[in-house]
Amino acid sequence: MPEAASASFSARADSSLAVSWPMRVRDPRLGLIERWLRYAVPGILAVFLACLVGLAALHIQGQRAEILAGAKAEVEGFARLAARAIVPSAGKASDLRVLMPESERHPGRRLLLVRPDTRIAAAHPPLPSDATTLAQVLGDSEPLSGLGERAGAMALDLPGGESVLAAIHSLPGGAGQVAVLQPIEPLMRGWSARARDQIVLVGAAILVIVGVGLAYGLQSRQATRADRAREQIRGRLETALRRGACGLWDWDIARGRIYWSDSMYALLGYQRQHEYLSFGAVNALVHPDDGDLYSLARGLAAAQTCVDHAFRMRGADGAYVWLRARAEVMPDATDGGRHLVGIATDITEQRALEETNAASDMRLRDAVEAISEAFVLWDTGNRLVLCNSKFRHLHALSPEDAQSGRSYTDVMGRGVLPQVRRESPEAGLALTDMAARTFEAELTDGRWLQISERRTKDGGYVSVGTDITSLKRHQEQLQASERELIETVKDLKRSRRTLELQTQQLADLAERYLDQKAAAEAASQAKSEFLANMSHELRTPLNAIIGFADVMENAVLGPLGTPRYTEYCRDIRESGSHLLSMIDDILNMARLEARRVRLNPRPIPAEAAVASALGLVEAAARDKGIALGVDVQPGIELLADPSAMQQILANLVQNAVKFTPAGGRVAVRVRRAGASTHLFVEDSGIGIPRADLARLGRPFTQVEAQMTRSHKGSGLGLAITRSMVELHGGSLRIRSEETVGTVVLVRLPAPAAEQKEQPGRAAGTKREAVRPGARRSAAA
Repeated sequence: MPEAASASFSARADSSLAVSWPMRVRDPRLGLIERWLRYAVPGILAVFLACLVGLAALHIQGQRAEILAGAKAEVEGFARLAARAIVPSAGKASDLRVLMPESERHPGRRLLLVRPDTRIAAAHPPLPSDATTLAQVLGDSEPLSGLGERAGAMALDLPGGESVLAAIHSLPGGAGQVAVLQPIEPLMRGWSARARDQIVLVGAAILVIVGVGLAYGLQSRQATRADRAREQIRGRLETALRRGACGLWDWDIARGRIYWSDSMYALLGYQRQHEYLSFGAVNALVHPDDGDLYSLARGLAAAQTCVDHAFRMRGADGAYVWLRARAEVMPDATDGGRHLVGIATDITEQRALEETNAASDMRLRDAVEAISEAFVLWDTGNRLVLCNSKFRHLHALSPEDAQSGRSYTDVMGRGVLPQVRRESPEAGLALTDMAARTFEAELTDGRWLQISERRTKDGGYVSVGTDITSLKRHQEQLQASERELIETVKDLKRSRRTLELQTQQLADLAERYLDQKAAAEAASQAKSEFLANMSHELRTPLNAIIGFADVMENAVLGPLGTPRYTEYCRDIRESGSHLLSMIDDILNMARLEARRVRLNPRPIPAEAAVASALGLVEAAARDKGIALGVDVQPGIELLADPSAMQQILANLVQNAVKFTPAGGRVAVRVRRAGASTHLFVEDSGIGIPRADLARLGRPFTQVEAQMTRSHKGSGLGLAITRSMVELHGGSLRIRSEETVGTVVLVRLPAPAAEQKEQPGRAAGTKREAVRPGARRSAAA
């Protein structure tokens, strides 16, 4: 037997445990042939049926062609003989009757005597009175009269729909022609009967072959299902054995060979090489100290029927694995021998656990013996489990008297109870009344013992007796000092409670302050970092996406292949532009919140500002059919930052166009009102519910329900607009009615006379971007 490091049991056992286990290894070539036949046999049968039908059809068609060919030859020969036998000068119907007497051999045959002008001189059997020419009998488009004898016998369809074989021969001296007409249908009667018989015979053969093929297919399918079920059951059993760390054995005692399941090989780390293992190969793996299989075989020979044996076997890595084999002898009905069939379970962990428990028990006993207290442990039946020498000395017990397993009565009856002078008041309580108790007892020799008894989880109890004599003496000395300190301690306790309460309150306040301060600083830092990163990390890729989408949409480098790609590029560009505008809104709102926006207000013409804002929405308004109106008094100027004013007007006008349905109107009016300038943006849009007006202007607020939103947007446009207006020292108000429209009023300070005259000085004044209330919140 090779060493464990190179030990290998290779193989394969194509067996399904508990179904067809064990069985001999099947030749792979036979399996390949079997799989090939499962598909080849139905194909061969189909090809055979196709060939059979084809041959039968060709045979029937050949018979018909043979009959027609013989009929053509006969008709042509008959026409030739008739042309020689008829006397042109005396050709009559009686002569034709003599040439073609009544006979069943040629049913329906007709003989015609045709004059040189194609008129029919005589016919047998007679023709209808209206058929006087050969063209009327054969049809206007017949080629027979033109070709004559060169055409031979031809198949023609008469004007009445009848199919005939016709032949024409000229009379000697050009006196006319003789035409013979033979109907095809009477000739085919015998052929039709034979064809039906052959079709019935071929159909019966097809039914038989199809039935055989179906039976073969069903049997093959059933065999395939049986193989799959066998493999599935085998796989499940192997999985169960492997998960349970078990292996299946089958020991053929008579032949001296042993079968192992795949899980048994996996348990020991070997690979299968043969279907069966020899008795000696398996016995060499058993540990020498655990016996061998020969003794087990002798026991089985002595009529032993069951086996329950624990032993060690060497694994592939050289380490021994503890196994517990449970098996039973079963007779083999095929050869009359006996098999030992059972399961071997890996109990290595169990053995290791037992050894660990034994070592732990030994350490526990040493630890109990080393403690300075008297220790005893009783089980749920009041039997001794464990005690140390201090307990035996206290009760005057010998090691033989204090053996494990003896009852409480027996142990205490052999010992001597210590004489107790006094006990603590709770000594009279029984252990059954509570889960634990502790009491002190003074012995007659002056020693004090503290006895602690507690219930264990299994219903027993443990008792520990500690010598507390020195503690008791110190306790008496301390009691006198304790009385003197009681009053002082009472005063100190009152002061300490007050100080502790105040200290706790201050600590709570300080902790909350530090937490809030840390949270605010972290939020501020996170916001600053987020804004710093967002400007670059989002704008840069979005600009690239928008740019490349525009290049592909305009096909700068060539066509994309299909028009739908252009639509996709347009959608990408529009979505990127929308996302970029949302990012711009978020950044603008963040800059306003962070007071990083500085304005440079100066007088600007109201007409130019309104026209510039309306120019941004003209295309969208034109697409929706919205009428744009402007009503600005001449000469009105707005005291505002040009870019900020552009953003305010653009946001308001874009919102108006966005929420106005097709065919509506949007108007912008500018009026002077004392020391202020009023700017109105009106629309006939969907309106805003009265309950939602108070929420407008808050960041990320949109009136429409989240699940029914029909317009895209970040919800920051109106908030930015309100903040910008307030930065200019103005205000924003909204009036709206559902289904009627919305009016937004922007009130701005009017430019003073000196600001109009000295625009440079006005341009030099800058206003910091601080919203009303922002300074109050920052100060808080």
